[in-house]
Amino acid sequence: MSRYSEEEFLMLSGLQHFSFCRRQWALIHIEQQWADNLRTVEGEILHDRAHDSRFIEKRGDVLVTRALPVHSAELGVSGVCDIVEFQRSPCGIPLQNREGLWLPVPVEYKRGTPKQDDADRLQLCGQAMCLEEMLACEVPDGFLYYGETHRREKVTFTQALREQVREMLAEMHGYYSRGYTPKGKPSKSCNACSLKELCLPKLCGKLSARAYIAARLQEDAGCENY
Repeated sequence: MSRYSEEEFLMLSGLQHFSFCRRQWALIHIEQQWADNLRTVEGEILHDRAHDSRFIEKRGDVLVTRALPVHSAELGVSGVCDIVEFQRSPCGIPLQNREGLWLPVPVEYKRGTPKQDDADRLQLCGQAMCLEEMLACEVPDGFLYYGETHRREKVTFTQALREQVREMLAEMHGYYSRGYTPKGKPSKSCNACSLKELCLPKLCGKLSARAYIAARLQEDAGCENY
């Protein structure tokens, strides 16, 4: 089984972007393009709260860790879990300075409401697969917490979901190694994308966002010479 070096690791959060739109993922992770809108700002605020170490708590048989770095050499990704709850369980693992066995359960914070597609579930499953590789244990379930509903959605990491994570990451590595940005496919979801003005799928055609911006700068420079 091949393993990736740290220099080849992709961002784990990219799974959600890639599932939502392959072009969006490439613009962010290959071309380094980004723009905020209301949705991204609300999401950042929600994640900041989840990562705030001042909110560390212990509730009975649950230990809560925040902003836990994770990685997988097999998948070639690294990232940070918003929250990992270690629940006392006979199926768990030993923890330093703690009695008993503890099962890791990832919890990802998202703005809005639960989605029909699997974008959020895939990101959470990727976190679980990283935890399994790092801690040598099984992580069967996790939770998505949505800021608008203030409720958790339980996610079971099925074999089908795990295979989808592996297939997507293999595709992402292929695009990244080639520096390839897919063409845009306009849809209703484009209206909610913070990169709508940078993507320009109808205007750019086969041009990447970087190439489009470079062309515009060259045009502007040409105008200044007159």
